[in-house]
Amino acid sequence: MATTSDSESSTSSSSSSNEAQKPQIEPLRLPTIEEIRGQDIWNNCAVRSVVSGVMGGGLGFFMGMFLGALDNPLMQEEMTARQQFVYTAKQMGRRSLNSAKTFAVMGFVFSAAECVVEKARAKHDMTNTVVAGCVTGGAISARGGPKAACVGCAGFATFSVLIEKFLERYE
Repeated sequence: MATTSDSESSTSSSSSSNEAQKPQIEPLRLPTIEEIRGQDIWNNCAVRSVVSGVMGGGLGFFMGMFLGALDNPLMQEEMTARQQFVYTAKQMGRRSLNSAKTFAVMGFVFSAAECVVEKARAKHDMTNTVVAGCVTGGAISARGGPKAACVGCAGFATFSVLIEKFLERYE
């Protein structure tokens, strides 16, 4: 008799553990009006491009500050500590502004090109990144002539694809 009650209690405990293991199905939550408006604002190519330009400018500014601090004056032995400090500060300022401008343009052009191509093709894939990289590289290096623009296009497109592969955005 003890064996039947043991088998019954083990059966009831296994059925209760099966119920505990079943995942609960959560109801689907619809986005709120504020979330939809936020998505609409972010999907605007002008907003996305300006934000990317500003963030690129900020990144360029800090990179320029760092790289400007690493520059050593040519006449270091002949300069006093104060002169070296002033030289380094001026160099950091020049470098940071130039880098900020370059990175801001780069971020703006890349984001605008990617957004426009994505909207025109109605697809979100690697081709958008390649085209945006080519447009950005070509635009940045266009002052050097057509050959430099082609090399810039190929180089920046390749770099963009490598970054996307590293971040694994598209599979």
